[in-house]
Amino acid sequence: MAFLDPVLDPVLMPVLNLSPFWGILIIALVISILISVVYKLMTDQTKMKALKEEQKEYQKRMKGMKDQPDKMMAVQKEAMSKNMEYMKESFKPTLVTMLPIILVFAWMSGNLAYEPIYPGETFSITANFAEGIEGIATMVVDEGTSIHSTSDANQEIEDGQATWKLKSEEGEHILEVNVGEEIATKEVLITTELEYADEVEVYAHSDIESIQIDYNKLKPLGPDFTVPLFKWKPGWLGLYIIMSLVFSISIRKLMKLY
Repeated sequence: MAFLDPVLDPVLMPVLNLSPFWGILIIALVISILISVVYKLMTDQTKMKALKEEQKEYQKRMKGMKDQPDKMMAVQKEAMSKNMEYMKESFKPTLVTMLPIILVFAWMSGNLAYEPIYPGETFSITANFAEGIEGIATMVVDEGTSIHSTSDANQEIEDGQATWKLKSEEGEHILEVNVGEEIATKEVLITTELEYADEVEVYAHSDIESIQIDYNKLKPLGPDFTVPLFKWKPGWLGLYIIMSLVFSISIRKLMKLY
């Protein structure tokens, strides 16, 4: 969602450039605080507290009615009614905060999906060709970009693809793929900031269907960090969910929200 960039980049990008981990932590904390403040302002906390206490009372009563299913069903029906009333009150602030959160999530998804390509780092470009296209595809690089010694400018198209390994200096670069008389270009951004060009460029009515940059997935805790037992390498979304849950629970307790 590129239309969000002019609005959110000046505010959130400096935070992410501290480091992806600290950026996600700060964003999760700020959003959790804002949600909690909106929740407190838009709900009657006296009423919410009373509803919570009634729910606990119903639960206690039902525990003592295991041998009285008819009475238990009646109490359960009352409890569900109170629970629905509580959820209805909680839903009002959720509606207010939902759209801004979705927009921030969309922005984060677009800016935290991949590692940037750093100056001098080897990266790969893959061109995908239309069915039946065979032969040699040629990569033409601009000034400041070189083809890696293990690769070659001319690549045989195999299974509809050709891949090149490249290195570039910092800045924006335009790379060109040629096959027969067809020419397609792809922008690549080389930077030390948390930025990157679009992963895929698609071409209509061309023998070259698309050109993609083979990015590495961003791992905010580092590529070698793995959660013990689960062998899980959390991405930005998993890390954000964990942080926001911890912050939300803590803030609600501090603010005594019901």
